[in-house]
Order: sequence, then C-alpha cells, then structure tokens
Amino acid sequence: MTNKLPMTLLAHLDDVAVFQTAAFASADVESLDVEGVGFESISSDKADQNMRQSEQASYGELNLGLHVNDDIAQVLTNRMRLLAAINEQLSAQPLTPQRAPITNLHWMNQVHGKQIYDVDNTPFSMQPVDADAMISQQDNLGLAVMTADCVPIVLYQPASRQIAVIHAGWQGLACGVIKATAERFSATGQVMAWIGVCISQSNYEVGSHVRDQLLAGCQENKSLAQSNIDNFEQLYAVDSQSDVESNVQSDDHIELGRLHKTVDKLSNIAKVSTRKIKLNLPKLAVDQLENAGITVNIDMPIDCSYADTRYYSYRRQTHLQQLATGRMALIVVRRPSIVAI
Repeated sequence: MTNKLPMTLLAHLDDVAVFQTAAFASADVESLDVEGVGFESISSDKADQNMRQSEQASYGELNLGLHVNDDIAQVLTNRMRLLAAINEQLSAQPLTPQRAPITNLHWMNQVHGKQIYDVDNTPFSMQPVDADAMISQQDNLGLAVMTADCVPIVLYQPASRQIAVIHAGWQGLACGVIKATAERFSATGQVMAWIGVCISQSNYEVGSHVRDQLLAGCQENKSLAQSNIDNFEQLYAVDSQSDVESNVQSDDHIELGRLHKTVDKLSNIAKVSTRKIKLNLPKLAVDQLENAGITVNIDMPIDCSYADTRYYSYRRQTHLQQLATGRMALIVVRRPSIVAI
C-alpha cells in the first residue's frame, strides 16, 4: 500500500531528491473567507486531526515540529511515516534503478542565526544541534529544515555530491546564513538551489526597523550585490495599506503572551516606528543565493504559507489566535550513485 502523506516531490536528479511537506493534502481543503482574509478551511473529515491537542491548536495531518507542544509520540510517528513515504516514492519513480533506502533524516533545533551543522563531522547525539543550516556528503540520508513562514532552502553540488538545507527567516537573511553555507561548498562546480513554501510579500507586514536591520546586515555581510543594496527599498519593501484597508492584521494588535519569543515577533511590536512595510523574503533569498554564485531552480510564484491553509503558518496562527501550529519541512535526500560496471 502506498504511504500517502501531504508531500510533494519537487526535484529528482540522479542520486538527489527534494521533497516539500504540508499540513494537509490539496483534496482536504475548502475555500473559506475568514474575517476578510482569503483563507481556505480544512474539510470536516480532517477536523479532528487538526485539533488533536486543543480546540485552538492547528497541528494538521503531518506536524513535524517537536517544539510546538504537540504530542511527542505523534510527532515522532509522523517523522517515521515521512521517512517511509520518501523511500516508497523514490522506489516508485519510473526508470529509476533500485538502490539502498534512505536510513535516517537529520533535524536541527533552529535558532534564527547562521550556525552550520556539519553532519559528517559531528558526533551523533539524540539532542538536535542548535543550527540554521546543515551540510553532508554522506549516502542514504536526508536533511530536513522546518518552517511555518520562513524561507526554506536546499542546496546541491553535483561535482562534490554535497547537500545542504538552510532555514532563512529575516534574521538569517540579515546575518548571512546563505552566504555562510555557500562558502562551505567546493569553489569549483555548480551549486543548485531550491526554495520551498514560505510567506509571500503581500502577507508579511513588519515595522520599518526590520527593513533597516535587514539592509544593515546585508551590507555588513556583503550578501547582496551593490546594485541591490543601493535599491533595497524598491526591490524588497513596499508600504503597507492602512489597517482598515489591509487584509492582514498588524501584529501590533496581538497579545504579547501569544507571541513566540523570537526576535522576529518581538520586532513587530517594538515601538521604534509606526511605519508598516511588507517585505519580500523569497526574492531577497533568491538574490542572496545568486550573489553567492548559486543557480536557483524556482517556479514563481512560490506557494504562500500564510494564504494557503494546506501549509502551516505561524503568522496565521497569531492572527487567528490559535494556541499553536505545526511545522512542515523541506527535505533533501541523497542515495548512492549508480556505478557503471
């Protein structure tokens, strides 16, 4: 029997494959307008799964995050189901020679910085490593990056056979996590990138001081071309509409107690400036990747985690005053190359 999960195969190149998970499969969502916002709702037969722990917690069908107060046994089961489904889908690919299965997926405790976890040179531990990027050249494993609005990125260099995943929220983009990870690849040989589901510019409203910190970080880390730095405002930021006209509520109106205590969320309530802007994190990530000499494989527009309830969104969770939401993952796996005899 096929192990069916809300998961999409984004790319399959020889020994490497890229997968994107979701909260629900497409067939399980219905359109619904929630307080003027064009959300979709989950069909009734999935409602019980979506409300496992609390009437206001949105854990969906495939929550992969252990840090969101979901049932730990269920999350670990979800991770095992995911690994099984990946192997099942890879073995079912047409004209693909049979190879050894993926034996494990590596996870990290993401901290909104630029720490890099080298899987091949770090002693194994049951405790996830604090990091926002992982790299490896091993066979038969996968690397997973969890998100619920931030930009997830996969890197692959065919010449070295190295793979990597990157968690790039606005803090990571500011501190240079993409550039730092790119520098861990061989100087010769094309590096390719894929970007997963993340929040779109139209739904990512922040204070102008976040833009200022992003610009300062990109300047300090030299993570953008000078022409992009000079035109930062025009390329990555637009002024928000007024609160009355906007379809997206400002985070200023959310109780502090409901906010996850990250720099990202605290920045939205800091009274540094009353000006609100909307940032284009996916475009900024693409431009940072290209500035690092990486080829980006991307079909625009990228699905928006906030607007499409097939996916998890922390920002949607706060706007709907839910107690928690799950995490999806962008995953890269690598199997042994076929050796000609």
